[in-house]
Amino acid sequence: MGSRWSVRPSRGLLYDACESARKAIIIQQLGNTGLGEQRRATPRRVAILTLGCKLNQADSEAIGRQLGRNGIEVIDRPAPADAYIINTCSVTHVADRKARHLVRLVRRMAPGAPVVLTGCYVETVGADIALEAGADLALGNRDKARIADHVAALPVANALPTLDRRAAHLRTRAFVKVQEGCNDVCAFCIVPKTRGREVSEPVDAVVREVQAREAEGVQEVVLTGTQLGAYGRDAGNLRPSDVIAAVLADTSVPRIRFSSLQPQDIVPELLALWDDPRLCRHFHLALQSGSDSTLRRMRRRYTTAEYTAAAERIRAQCGDDVAITTDMIVGFPGETDDEFDESVRYCAGVGFAAMHVFPYSLRSGTTAAKMPDHVAAPVKHECMQRMLAVARESQQRYLARFTGSVTPVLWEHRERDGAWSGLTDNYIRVRAHSERNLRNVLTPARLVKVSRDGFEGDAL
Repeated sequence: MGSRWSVRPSRGLLYDACESARKAIIIQQLGNTGLGEQRRATPRRVAILTLGCKLNQADSEAIGRQLGRNGIEVIDRPAPADAYIINTCSVTHVADRKARHLVRLVRRMAPGAPVVLTGCYVETVGADIALEAGADLALGNRDKARIADHVAALPVANALPTLDRRAAHLRTRAFVKVQEGCNDVCAFCIVPKTRGREVSEPVDAVVREVQAREAEGVQEVVLTGTQLGAYGRDAGNLRPSDVIAAVLADTSVPRIRFSSLQPQDIVPELLALWDDPRLCRHFHLALQSGSDSTLRRMRRRYTTAEYTAAAERIRAQCGDDVAITTDMIVGFPGETDDEFDESVRYCAGVGFAAMHVFPYSLRSGTTAAKMPDHVAAPVKHECMQRMLAVARESQQRYLARFTGSVTPVLWEHRERDGAWSGLTDNYIRVRAHSERNLRNVLTPARLVKVSRDGFEGDAL
């Protein structure tokens, strides 16, 4: 794969990897930059654009806080900025394409602004190839901790004025990384190569991070990682329940969401913590296929019977209103019509609150890439449509049971039509019109009418 960092020489940036001081980048202006002597200011406004998983969200938020300590304004949308950081995903070829598209987008928006590309796309294709997308600097996941210093040292032309910092930084939800890396080797997955081996954050470090976000006024914290159920495996005697229990005991943030798990992670000592109503009634429980033979080829560590048992344990602890969401892959190499039909029938019977459906994407370096009998694109497309229909029906059936009910909603932002948008603890999106400023406020809401992805409601 080559080096995890590189610089695009055509834009005149030279990087000294040996320097470990705070400003680790050495910028040398060459005659072909076309920016002349005006490049003397340092960035005042940086856009961080994030693709992919909740772990990437946590990484981007950490970079943003580091930039803020350097007095730099941070925005999280494509908009005029002095520099851009694009934190990428590479779980599928579509994610790769989105990364390249974002580089082109910000190049058109701000042709002279430096662009830093980081994340899993850089790890997957290598820094040199990543730079061909048009970025100035490419940094892998293990270099993310230094990105803020790199960007703070970049010279820019005519730095933009800062925005309203309170409006830009007020967050309703914060992502806190508790673990990174994966030691499992699922046949389809490139993540162990892009994120490395499992490493758990110390419990006290996680608690301090949550306390810091709580002090900023955050109402919900999402504890996230590459393989959350593996928390503590590298530390000997720690388990996921240990870090959750510590956060519950030593913080008072109103909502705590424990992101993604697998069926084998759903054990009694973990579920018992959901007696505390601060833990959100939402479990993202990866399935990937509803066929046992396909699961074996995928190298998943459970059967459909074990998945069903895990879902039943969750509902026994949290009630039938708990949201169980999942990921599904269709068109995995060797998947037969019978296996796919089996998967469809299984998914229809689980009662998912939401399903994320993906066509299998070949990732070089994975076992599945070398498997025989890859499914033709038209067949995968047809399978996608069938599974998406199951997903829509399942979601609508789940939502319908809440019509007319009243439940707390954490309001996040105002949409273009003036409606406030927020989430229930069991991950139902709710929209409501109100003259009040509801941003970052928890209020009861009546769920009036099922919409495509959630509810139209009334904030009470």
